[in-house]
Amino acid sequence: MQDQTAISQRRACGLVGLSRSVLSYRSEKRRYDAQLQGRLRDLAAERKRFGYRRFHVLLRREGYAVNHKKLYRLYREADLAVKRRERRRGIAVARQPLELPGRANQVWSLDFVMDSLANGRRPKILTVVDDFTKESVLIEPAHSLTGDDVAELQDRVSQFRGYPEAVRIDQGPEFTCRAFDQ
Repeated sequence: MQDQTAISQRRACGLVGLSRSVLSYRSEKRRYDAQLQGRLRDLAAERKRFGYRRFHVLLRREGYAVNHKKLYRLYREADLAVKRRERRRGIAVARQPLELPGRANQVWSLDFVMDSLANGRRPKILTVVDDFTKESVLIEPAHSLTGDDVAELQDRVSQFRGYPEAVRIDQGPEFTCRAFDQ
């Protein structure tokens, strides 16, 4: 309006219904946000695994009066989100190469097979296989098999088959190591 007519600023603001202080107001917010975001980037470069909550505490200690929600917004805008660590899968010990047995009763493999019945119960089936002959030495279904039950079944089979030299199991939580008495 002022560019096209020779009207004063006071008169133009009065006609529009705008306060002159509102017209001349310059926000300090963007400059403060840029300064805060710069400090946030510096802290993130120093401490790579810190998230916005820990940065909030550090900035409060440095004297910045900042709301955690605003800090989170600046943190996300600066793309500083810490990437989630992937869960480590696998085992901590080195794998041994799988050696094929040379005769029967040298290595047996134990594993559980589970299923679900129509009534919701989950039966377990303990399977024991001779790795050389591929023969099922034992198949034992039950609703509950404890470690003592597995040891007892192992002893019962060993009475007519003999004890194996080694027993191979998977990484599951079902088994714990047990030495055979020969």
